[in-house]
Amino acid sequence: MGAQLRVYKRRIKSVTATKKITKAMEMIAASRVVKAQRKVQASTPYATELTRAVTAVATGANDKHPLTTEAENPTRAAVLLLSSDRGLAGAFNSNAIKAAEQLIKRLEGEGKEADVYVVGRRGIAHFNFRERKLAGTWAGFTDEPSYADAKKVGEPLIEAIEKATAEGGVDELHIVYTEFVSMMTQTAVEARLLPLSLDEVAKEAGESDTLRPLYDFEPSAEDVLDALLPRYVESRIYNALLQSSASKHAATRRAMKSATDNAGDLINNLSRLANAARQAEITQEISEIVGGTAALADATAGSDK
Repeated sequence: MGAQLRVYKRRIKSVTATKKITKAMEMIAASRVVKAQRKVQASTPYATELTRAVTAVATGANDKHPLTTEAENPTRAAVLLLSSDRGLAGAFNSNAIKAAEQLIKRLEGEGKEADVYVVGRRGIAHFNFRERKLAGTWAGFTDEPSYADAKKVGEPLIEAIEKATAEGGVDELHIVYTEFVSMMTQTAVEARLLPLSLDEVAKEAGESDTLRPLYDFEPSAEDVLDALLPRYVESRIYNALLQSSASKHAATRRAMKSATDNAGDLINNLSRLANAARQAEITQEISEIVGGTAALADATAGSDK
């Protein structure tokens, strides 16, 4: 019984140490998700106003801009997946990767070749393990992304959309990320960034289909689009990076809280087993003492006769 009790005590000590770690990680994630959520809220007004400007320019342009024009027979698309650099976040990465795989499968079903770009070590490892060629990868900034990171990610994507498919360019640009809905809900979503769908962009910006402002452009609407659309893509990527960051921290907080609660339950169960083992040990010791006393008494009584 003594050996079994020692095993229980070692396990209780080990689980208690793990509980302290998961509790600390839960508190760190809780503080980070608040900061990330504030950044998401702060980036929304800029993204909204920029979207309105792009919509106005694209609507008022006489000539269709390449970045707002649907290809007659699109054959190639770029897919940008936003994952995280670290794990311990429940199903956060697996849900985003699953959504990306479904999007790629759908595009290939439509006869389009998919060029995959990935942000985050978890997503990169997923595709590398399956020996799938990646058009671009970035890592190291998913916990606290900056606008410079979004610009770095957006540059090769903008270059790809501006090139002809015969030269290695793409006809469409899609993004897959995790949208932060609340502390308890984060949803993997996919959206097409380019070519722009003016109706969808106007809806996101809150513009009416019938009442849209009219502008005069200087030097030209096409030149303005050339300047605005890269900023539009960068702002959308930046917002998606912030959404994914906030979602990852929320998922980590929830996963670590669950792990902490499970560790507490396991400690309680092990404590009960340790107490039972200790009680059994004490009972055995008492039985041995009583048995020894009875044997000694019998021996003494026999010698008296």
